[in-house]
Amino acid sequence: MIEFIIRYKKSVTMIFFLLSVLSAIGFLFVNVNYNMKDYIPAEAESTVALEVMEEEFTSGIPNTSVMVENVTIQEALVIKEKLNKVQGVTDVMWLDDAIDIRTPIETGDQGTIENYYKNNHALYSVTIESGKEVEATEDIYQIIGEKGSLIGEAANTATQQKMTGQETLLAAGILIPIIIIILVLSTNSWVEPLFFLTAIGVSVIINLGSNVFIGEVSFVTQSVAPILQLAVSLDYAIFLLHSFQDYRKQGHEPNEAMKLAMKESFSVIASSASTTLFGFIALLFMDFEIGSDLGLNLVKGIILSFISVMVFLPALTLLFHHWIEKTQHKSLIPNFKGIGKKTLKLRFPVLIFVLLLVIPSFLAQKETSFTYGMGDQPDSTRLGQDIQKVEEIFGESTAVVLLVPNNEIGKEKEMIASIEEVDHVSNVIGYTNMVGSTIPQEYLEEEAKEQFLSNNYSRIIINTDAGTEGDIPFQLVEEIREIGTKYFGNQALTLGESVALYDMKSTVTEDNSLVNTLTVIAVGFVLLVTFKSLSLPIILLLTIQSSVWINLAIPYFTDTSLVFIGYLIVSTVQLAATVDYAILLTETYKHNRGKLSPKQAMRKTIDEKLFSIIVSASILSSVGFILWLTSSNPIVGSIGLLLGRGALLAFLLVILFLPALLLLCDKLIQKTSLQMDFSNKEEKHEDH
Repeated sequence: MIEFIIRYKKSVTMIFFLLSVLSAIGFLFVNVNYNMKDYIPAEAESTVALEVMEEEFTSGIPNTSVMVENVTIQEALVIKEKLNKVQGVTDVMWLDDAIDIRTPIETGDQGTIENYYKNNHALYSVTIESGKEVEATEDIYQIIGEKGSLIGEAANTATQQKMTGQETLLAAGILIPIIIIILVLSTNSWVEPLFFLTAIGVSVIINLGSNVFIGEVSFVTQSVAPILQLAVSLDYAIFLLHSFQDYRKQGHEPNEAMKLAMKESFSVIASSASTTLFGFIALLFMDFEIGSDLGLNLVKGIILSFISVMVFLPALTLLFHHWIEKTQHKSLIPNFKGIGKKTLKLRFPVLIFVLLLVIPSFLAQKETSFTYGMGDQPDSTRLGQDIQKVEEIFGESTAVVLLVPNNEIGKEKEMIASIEEVDHVSNVIGYTNMVGSTIPQEYLEEEAKEQFLSNNYSRIIINTDAGTEGDIPFQLVEEIREIGTKYFGNQALTLGESVALYDMKSTVTEDNSLVNTLTVIAVGFVLLVTFKSLSLPIILLLTIQSSVWINLAIPYFTDTSLVFIGYLIVSTVQLAATVDYAILLTETYKHNRGKLSPKQAMRKTIDEKLFSIIVSASILSSVGFILWLTSSNPIVGSIGLLLGRGALLAFLLVILFLPALLLLCDKLIQKTSLQMDFSNKEEKHEDH
């Protein structure tokens, strides 16, 4: 295979560039899904209920609130008609759907009235069709003007849809120059970083284009996967080209140097890729399918990066190696010799400090408060400002839809009366209390019938004064479900944004323990095979897992909530992506320990490998922090912050805590490992 790549280097290079072009074209036809509800398991009640409602009713769930300031009742009705005509809007509900406004509103129920009309402000419940959010919200903005406000699920989706593409380009535009600077500092050639980026960039483009065969990806995958793939697999390219350069310095011809470099690098790159790959495979087992969607893309990405580095990069390098040799420069980074001695002096304080911190961090990260949806919108955006305006006048509000069989009107009326008594329920709109259970269905106007009744179901809209998620909204979901079950058994179905988030919470909470366990087992198995040791996998996993726990405990100690999707993904990704630092340091220590005493071996190891680990960690950390700084999407931002911080923590623990553990367990490692030929040299005269 190596001979083939070297002989047909031009053809190999052309094939990869052609695949890149085709993939770039294919990428244009990949749909991006911004609706998190689509990723809730099919058996969840909210998913089942949504399917039933789409079959039975023409209009969907109210997913948008529109507020217009300083309007009379008549002006509000005119605006309602305009909203109804917007393409993509399937339904608009306002005060005239809740009470008879032909009578003076002063005589109506003030609680109900103030849900829709308060202080001369009108608040409409609007249903926007899935896939039409951007066009519909832009048309609504035209109707309501600058002073009007538009909030809700569809508004969130539209905002994210417009921002994701721009923000991904912005993140890439900032990140690539930073990575180039890091790589220029870490190499001795001005153009060598371009070879790294080209090899991984080609694999990223092919990965993105291959999604055309899947059909669509989630917005989280679209935002995170390409940049994450670049960050975690750049090391593969660095390993290969550094090995190639070493053999060239030894006097080998380019073809021979590459052949030797490919043989030498294969096991190192394969081992590094395996730990990351198996960690990402764990995401595929998530029931909440945003995780499995991201996992599939990252697994494809690692495999494609590995192939690109082992096939495309050697061919590309041999075609243009003279560019690397013509642009050599002196090392721009001072020698790290002696840093190992200074670092080891900290081993006992670090060991005690980390061990004292790990248990509280482990307990704290389990107690962090979570959000399951999009979280808070930044005040700098129009959406964030609109949310503040609407909540100042009308407070928080969320609609829950309840579907029940339509053949027991009396039972339905009793059930609605029970629901109206529930705390935080503002009003209930259904056939029995809005149209009147005494009117036979055949005499109803078609519009009224379509709104509340289908062939098999009656639809009841329950407006609440709670938000979409948190203790109160989730308790409301439970109470409404209990009442529905009491009257109609499992035929009663609930849906809506707060219901979907409740189901999401149940799903991802179960996913958490499963995915984390699978990740640890998978990475542990790779480490077991790599080191042929029972103790080393435990030591390495303890090091990286400690950095994960400390990272995820920080929100608890700072009293901030954490987007659960970010928590779940990063707890897996941080372990999978940063365990390579620990492997590199441990592998080098094992090699040095064959000739030197423990402390001498560790000093030499840190001197030799600190810079390589700094390069890897700084790239991954930069990726995370740039995602955090550039994304207005709270989920993507949360993943970025956790990833950036996690990479830094993993780096610190690998260079400070892991050496202390390896020295402490030196004899244990020898006794619990195969083929571990450690030197018997004594520790003397080495502190002078």
